[in-house]
Amino acid sequence: MTIAIVGAGLGGLALARVLHVNGMDSVVYERESSRGARGQGGMLDIHSGQRALREAGLLDGFHAIARGEGQDMRLLEPDGTLLLQEDTPDDAPLDRPEVDRADLRDLLLDSLPEGTVRWGHEFTSAGDGRLDFADGGGASYDLLVGADGANSRVRALLTDARPAHIGQNVVEVGIPDIDRTHPDLAAMVGRGNYWVLGDGISLAAQRNGDGRVRIGISFYNTAEDWFATSGIPFDDPAAARARLIDLLTGWNPRFTALIAACDNTIVPRSITALPVGLTWPSTPGVTLLGDAAHLMPPVGEGANMALLDGALLGLALAAHPDDFPTAVAEYEHEMFERTGAAARMSAKMKDMLTSPGAARKMLAFFQPDGA
Repeated sequence: MTIAIVGAGLGGLALARVLHVNGMDSVVYERESSRGARGQGGMLDIHSGQRALREAGLLDGFHAIARGEGQDMRLLEPDGTLLLQEDTPDDAPLDRPEVDRADLRDLLLDSLPEGTVRWGHEFTSAGDGRLDFADGGGASYDLLVGADGANSRVRALLTDARPAHIGQNVVEVGIPDIDRTHPDLAAMVGRGNYWVLGDGISLAAQRNGDGRVRIGISFYNTAEDWFATSGIPFDDPAAARARLIDLLTGWNPRFTALIAACDNTIVPRSITALPVGLTWPSTPGVTLLGDAAHLMPPVGEGANMALLDGALLGLALAAHPDDFPTAVAEYEHEMFERTGAAARMSAKMKDMLTSPGAARKMLAFFQPDGA
């Protein structure tokens, strides 16, 4: 029977790989023209998702590309007060290492037989066992898996739910080759994650594997149209940096120095999420995984849940190779429970970040015993 996966993100590729390991074929249809057609974003904190990589036979390969020092963390308040500094020993286990999303995607892609991923196939609709693509082509399927992300088109086959704005707008900027160009700022940020949490605004800086520091400035409790009213001129990078610095009124100058040092890549991102605990009646012939199924606030769970979705769906299909409806029902039952808990935790953390005294609350979250 034919398993068609729409979307060559981490979850869809994990599914294809686990199926391959278990002697089952699949086809991944991806709308991008090639694996390098689009940037893949920054670093990922992979923890529970390591189980998926183990089931895929790729854990050793993952350890080879993961950055253990990416587990380092510094938490500060806008006035410069350092609340928490965790430096990872060189021999520490890779419990929550950082990995470049592009490297992890390449690891999965390289593990698949040639031709598994069909590039340049933009899914438009499906029905009666047939997929339709934007170029007029089509393909048959016995099981359709929507792994096509936040704006999934496959999702409409199962539910009317759509992502909604969660009151968070993020401006992404970055400093390339920071160790060479700004060694003082490199030392300040450290090797891993650097968080400054204020009231209604946060700054998160993160080391990438290519030497770039990726910075996200989040504005909480803001409307969906906030970018249009914020006064940030995105078409003028220098003026946009100046406006961002103005918006960080009262922040320590060393934090605004990070913004001043950024290059001209300035990207606005409006943050959305699906309803917490979203479910749908199990429907033979179609299911969802990853952000298509349970888009959450970006606090470190999404990629892990997508990897687990792919691996566990693959295992369920391998256990019931002649009974896809039973496999899908078993997968969805486990997935709803697991990702519902993750979504509730993510929503709780997002609420902490948006509330007064966010930095101290986050400190208590990381150190509940006050250590």
